[in-house]
Amino acid sequence: METEKNISSDVAFSPSVKEIQTRKGSRRSYARVEERGWATAITPDLKDFIEKQISIFMATANKECQPYIQHRGGPPGFLRVIDKTTLGFADYIGNRQYITQGNLVDNAKAQLFLIDYGSRSRVKIWGTARVVEDDPALLEQLMPKGYQARPEQVILFHVEAWDANCPQHIPLRFEADEVLKAIESRDARIKELEAEIATLKLAKSSDVQ
Repeated sequence: METEKNISSDVAFSPSVKEIQTRKGSRRSYARVEERGWATAITPDLKDFIEKQISIFMATANKECQPYIQHRGGPPGFLRVIDKTTLGFADYIGNRQYITQGNLVDNAKAQLFLIDYGSRSRVKIWGTARVVEDDPALLEQLMPKGYQARPEQVILFHVEAWDANCPQHIPLRFEADEVLKAIESRDARIKELEAEIATLKLAKSSDVQ
């Protein structure tokens, strides 16, 4: 029988989850995961991954436990690492439904889901979140420079645990800007090679004459 103790993975592995893991035969391997624990602070590698993201998903739930997932996007770095346990981003004016904000009034628990299709990586971050409406200095600090959006408020996320998943079943996709840069680089190289070929042909023609 497992000893009750507070460990970081308990944020996901509830007693019901552990019972199912036992019944389906995966509990032993996840018990070993629990022995080393999930990280509870942002590492340099995670910081680098976070600040490259241009698209994230944030999950909240209201007091009736009804879940809601909100997409947020922006240029790389729009989701900022403030310290080892705090993330933040400027929340832009959108359709003004305020479902996430209302949920956080009732229930501060939240999760961030980050997925990078190019590297086939995904990270899940559990914690709590709150909305900051009256801090213009913080809003200016977190607003990406030159980004065409109207910031309204700030969302701060306190990290309690995080885990990275394996790449299985993540489709390999690339952002349009990355593809465009690759095509432009290829086309530029083709032009260079064509110019070199033309020069070689001219030199060969001169030698023949």
